[in-house]
Amino acid sequence: MNSPEKTYKSGDYGKKRLDVAAWVDGYIRTWSKDQVDKKTVLAKPLVHPSICFSRKIGVGALEIADLLAEIIHFRVVDKEILEFVAKDTTLTQKIIEFYDERYPGKTSELFSMLTSEKAFLKSDYARQLVKTVMALSEMEPTIFVGRGTHLILPRHNVLSVRFLCSKEYRVDRLANMLSISTLEAQTRLSIMDSEQHEFFKTVYGKKETSADEFDLVINRDHIKGVYQAAQIVACAYEQKFGLEKQNR
Repeated sequence: MNSPEKTYKSGDYGKKRLDVAAWVDGYIRTWSKDQVDKKTVLAKPLVHPSICFSRKIGVGALEIADLLAEIIHFRVVDKEILEFVAKDTTLTQKIIEFYDERYPGKTSELFSMLTSEKAFLKSDYARQLVKTVMALSEMEPTIFVGRGTHLILPRHNVLSVRFLCSKEYRVDRLANMLSISTLEAQTRLSIMDSEQHEFFKTVYGKKETSADEFDLVINRDHIKGVYQAAQIVACAYEQKFGLEKQNR
């Protein structure tokens, strides 16, 4: 049950991914170098519209995000990365400091704006998650996968995409991926669905998602191709924000 080849984390699709700690360390080193190279302070920050993926567990959103990143040259930040950074206040503060050095005072301004707009910011974790998402989104163009990031960032500056499918699709995908029985896949998905539901209830005070939250909904029962789904999102981003912002 718990052997490595049969352990599933939401987002897994067989691709070997960089260790989260190594990913964060790499970006910290890159940003540190950028601060040395860019010594001038810019009065007005570049606005990077983000793409936020919301998904049913097991629908394959991370695979689509990785392919989309190759098309539009954004980086991908998934649930694992967000959790890693959000639980480390020192890391989040370091990222905020990088941004503050370029745009003094803007972080406090942005956080104050989000605090006044977002009624769910009651727990320390929610506030830390908001700071993490805000800081990462302002550093460079990003595709966020999971953790309700579309509920955090300013609505006008986000392409919010929802991926859904039938339970049968998710069960079959998980069973085939892990070479487990349909019954075991159903059990695992039920547990993960409950955990996801509890997260949104606890952090955002939401019992269910609403269609009003999204610019685009993609049903994987009918749009099965990963490349096709990524191209649809790329086109939607271009139509909402234009090529100029996409290519910054």
